[in-house]
Amino acid sequence: MKKFMVSVVALAAFAFNGFAQNTTSNTNYIRPKALAVSFVLNDFQTPGRIRSGSIGSVFNNDQWAKTKEMSPGIAVTYFKGLQNHVDFAATMAGSFVKFSVDDETPSSDKFLLETDASLNLKMLPDNFFFTPYINVGVGASLYNGKAGAFLPLGGGLKFNLFNEAAIFISSQYRVPVTNTTSAYHFFNSIGIAGTIGK
Repeated sequence: MKKFMVSVVALAAFAFNGFAQNTTSNTNYIRPKALAVSFVLNDFQTPGRIRSGSIGSVFNNDQWAKTKEMSPGIAVTYFKGLQNHVDFAATMAGSFVKFSVDDETPSSDKFLLETDASLNLKMLPDNFFFTPYINVGVGASLYNGKAGAFLPLGGGLKFNLFNEAAIFISSQYRVPVTNTTSAYHFFNSIGIAGTIGK
């Protein structure tokens, strides 16, 4: 996961330097409606280690959670461009995880349903091949019969495929608003989106 985050930062810097040409034909493009399916990895371990220590100690001691410590899931996302550099995104995701709710930890994995509405703030319009973005929004969850709320904050990379489809990689830090019914975690995803209309 640490390598993934370093790669995201490096690629974002590369995109800024390599693709930031300013021509009218390239900068005036609003993303059409799109529907995406993605594979998700929920990481509850790393935020717990950061909160019990520090982000520096997690990096220095190589305590970032390994893939086997994460919980897989599936997500569906609807995208709609609002402006050249702003997209709306609505996501619903499901996975089986285990974390404490109201100070009680279930004996086995339970189904976690999460939905969020967010804005993708993009460095470049969608008709560029490579588009880095940051993501902010609000979300709600249902886990083990308890409803919760959270704030998703993160970023990602989108690769345009002929303005008809896209591959995207993203990572969000999901901050609980309701501390007793939701938990700090990273929501990592990779998916493919297809255009469904204008």
